[in-house]
Amino acid sequence: MQKFIIIGPQGSGKGTQAGLLAERYDFVHISIGDIFRWHVGHHTKLGSRVNRITAEGRLVSDDIVESVVRDRLEMHDWNYGFVLDGFPRTRPQALYLFENWNLDCAVYLDLPDEVVRDRVLHRARVGEGSGFTKRADDNPEALKMRLREYHEKTRPLLDLFEERGMLLTVDANRTIEEVHNAVVAGLHRGDLDGRPWFRRKTVDAAGG
Repeated sequence: MQKFIIIGPQGSGKGTQAGLLAERYDFVHISIGDIFRWHVGHHTKLGSRVNRITAEGRLVSDDIVESVVRDRLEMHDWNYGFVLDGFPRTRPQALYLFENWNLDCAVYLDLPDEVVRDRVLHRARVGEGSGFTKRADDNPEALKMRLREYHEKTRPLLDLFEERGMLLTVDANRTIEEVHNAVVAGLHRGDLDGRPWFRRKTVDAAGG
């Protein structure tokens, strides 16, 4: 059973790449953002709180996010494994994962800030129906706040994953297919000692 997470800045394609991995290997894609958006769309109490926070570009508090992640993972509906995106985003969230789940690898989608801005603001302009999903925080003010919080709280997590020998860095400034192929190849190639993160013997690096 494989347990992967995908991290990166807003607009780096975390949800897209997590979905592709899940489809390719019959994993369950767990998107914390999608869970929150469901609550916002259904006007739940949690949704109202999350909507206010994300519209301002701030991160949802650790206790709220950890509760959502715990409830979702404890459903145990993932036979072959899961791909988690949108979590962790802070050090306490990462430590929560280390303490409670035996993770295999953290895939980091590396994308320069200027490309993040271009992608997110383009998403805001084109809206629905163009391969993008417009979000409440797709605006310059919220994006500036999100990028600052990302660099202050999320990017430092890379050191934690690297110290544990579980970080795969992928250049995300490419096409969706190119990024996906690089992720798959990296998972099969493994860490510096040549130990593949992907251990399912029924899957090969070429075709799944």
